[in-house]
Amino acid sequence: MNSVNNTESSQENKLKRNLSNRHIQLIAISGAIGTGLFMGSGKTISLAGPSIIFVYMIIGFVLFFVMRAMGEILLSNLNYKSFSDFAADLLGPWAGFFTGWTYWFCWVVTGIADVVAIAGYAQHWWPTLQAWIPMLICIVVLLSLNLLTVKMFGETEFWFSMIKIVAILALIVIGIVLIATSYHSEQTNTSAALSNLWQYGGMFPKGLMGFFAGFQIAIFAFVGIELVGTTAAETKDPTKNLPRAINSVPVRIIFFYVFSLIIIMSVTPWIFISPNKSPFVELFTLIGLPAAASLINFVVLTSAASSANSGIYSTSRMLFGLAKKHDAPSMFGRLSSRAVPANGLMFSCICLLGGVVLIYMVPDVMTAFTIVTTISAILFMFIWSMILLSYIVYRTKHSERHEQSLFKMPGGTFMCIICLAFFAFVLVLLRFETDTLNALIATPIWFYILVVGYIARKLPLTYRIIFIILAIVALIYVFPKLPFQFG
Repeated sequence: MNSVNNTESSQENKLKRNLSNRHIQLIAISGAIGTGLFMGSGKTISLAGPSIIFVYMIIGFVLFFVMRAMGEILLSNLNYKSFSDFAADLLGPWAGFFTGWTYWFCWVVTGIADVVAIAGYAQHWWPTLQAWIPMLICIVVLLSLNLLTVKMFGETEFWFSMIKIVAILALIVIGIVLIATSYHSEQTNTSAALSNLWQYGGMFPKGLMGFFAGFQIAIFAFVGIELVGTTAAETKDPTKNLPRAINSVPVRIIFFYVFSLIIIMSVTPWIFISPNKSPFVELFTLIGLPAAASLINFVVLTSAASSANSGIYSTSRMLFGLAKKHDAPSMFGRLSSRAVPANGLMFSCICLLGGVVLIYMVPDVMTAFTIVTTISAILFMFIWSMILLSYIVYRTKHSERHEQSLFKMPGGTFMCIICLAFFAFVLVLLRFETDTLNALIATPIWFYILVVGYIARKLPLTYRIIFIILAIVALIYVFPKLPFQFG
């Protein structure tokens, strides 16, 4: 039997179940509400118009089934600490290695983007501030909080999530008042009304291709929705709390994404929404709130900090699980006296700092940023697909567990196939834009690195060094020949 089913003889080297129901609920909400909603929705609206509402609903619908598949498997065997564990058990050791390290890389990349964003938000208040200062402060503060206890992570994420929720609720309430009073904007010479959704070219003003283009960026807004799956080993009463968090996904998607977008496009017709600005900022500015810019800047800063906090947490837990299966250095499998994987936390934070340096070395930062975040979205789709594939095998290998389950996935294997087909469809869509095409071409490099690492880890030291050197030489030779397009 896979090592995932072996219990530790010492209770001192186990993760503690210190996350309560309120922590899990807010962590799940935080995973569903990212910076993509606050800052990226202007771009998606400009691409798809009002049809972006359906884009978010479709993606949310698909990811609900991914979450249900993950939930059923995790609860079928409480020795599973995360989806990396059950991927290794159900699909084979290679799947655990690929899933664990890919998830770690996803959050490192996302964390780099968040830390860079935090620096930009800080410069809104202090324009002359050197970018590396808020980056370093953010990483040190979040590392310190995560090193204390897992409960401290839960508390931090709880309050970060509360700030985001209050901001969205405020937007919805203010928007409803503006629509009810038919507020007239001097800037756009239009009045707030629900009819603004279809009066400017209908619900699909950019046609079918515009609708499809929305998926490319909107998918990134959902990365982290599976984060609740990495808390399974530290959740109090998981059989009760995990289902509650997962089942609330559809409500969160409809309320936080769909309602807020409906309000935004009803108050300001989509043709007047800038792709380069946050529509949240624009709406608060529209009503003449003096502190709107600073207020929303604080909200998006905490949203980015929340995402970075989640990334630091999840990467350390994934490294802990990989080390337990001997897929990562054993140092990452040791816990501190406070029952947190301190070595994994510090390593992930060091990687965040190294990534920031690399981003600043790239001449065209925005092009590099788009490519990196798209790579992250592609790799997250790989993670979600591995969850679905694991579920299909689980239904075959452990049919008795499925029959006994009190949290069965609706639609079962059939819905897994539908969701996998959807992810394949999104990958095809990525071919139609230069930046996303670059990311699609670059992504296989990560899997090449994983294959090399998976083979090398079982070789004697001398052969391992020779094999890795040859693999690096091959990559250096092939990389310049890849058909990247810039400009």
